[in-house]
Amino acid sequence: MTTPLEGPEELHEYPAGPLTVQWRPARCQHSGRCVRALPLVFDPRRRPWIDGAAADPDSVALAVSRCPSGALQLAPR
Repeated sequence: MTTPLEGPEELHEYPAGPLTVQWRPARCQHSGRCVRALPLVFDPRRRPWIDGAAADPDSVALAVSRCPSGALQLAPR
């Protein structure tokens, strides 16, 4: 059984051209699919760890779509 979140869920946003990459750390399973798909954009050793300008928006969107937990999502800017 999971415990419901108290209050609003933590959300981090990173610009990626015409898009914004949204990351919800509480949902992240740390599968590494984003890092393997696009290491120039997703680098957990760097701060901030997401650099949406490091690749074209289509590549970023494809990497985000591979997130199994939904911790990564896209929104228009």
